[in-house]
Amino acid sequence: MSSHGTPTPPEIDDLSAAASDLRIATFRFARRLRTQRAIDSMSDGQFAVLAALWVHGPHTLGELADRERVSAPSMNRTVNCLQDAGYVARSADESDGRKVVISLTDNGRSVVDETARRRDAWVESALADLSPDERETLARAAEIMNAMVAR
Repeated sequence: MSSHGTPTPPEIDDLSAAASDLRIATFRFARRLRTQRAIDSMSDGQFAVLAALWVHGPHTLGELADRERVSAPSMNRTVNCLQDAGYVARSADESDGRKVVISLTDNGRSVVDETARRRDAWVESALADLSPDERETLARAAEIMNAMVAR
């Protein structure tokens, strides 16, 4: 039934239930995966900045804030913490000395590498407990999910 008391076609209810199930399972999986990190005290937001720099290279503060969808002051606090811990460095932009560029340090790269290694190991261990058919289903699901987020 819809919120107006009219019957809802079964396929809409099925789609809604499937969406909810997928959302919950994805959230639980992601939460469990996030626990596998090199530094337990590092926040998800801090690690996201390190990962963005690792994948996409140096950024200005504004570019990082836009990428992570946070305010510039919030990103500045995050970058300050990461810089104080020795995971990122600030330097003048080579083409525009007025801009400051944030980049990973060797320690920052090590944190990202070790976290990725731990997360991959956890997923590999979980996959080892599944049947070949289940692993094939998840591989196909990963392809579909990647296509969904690329739209």
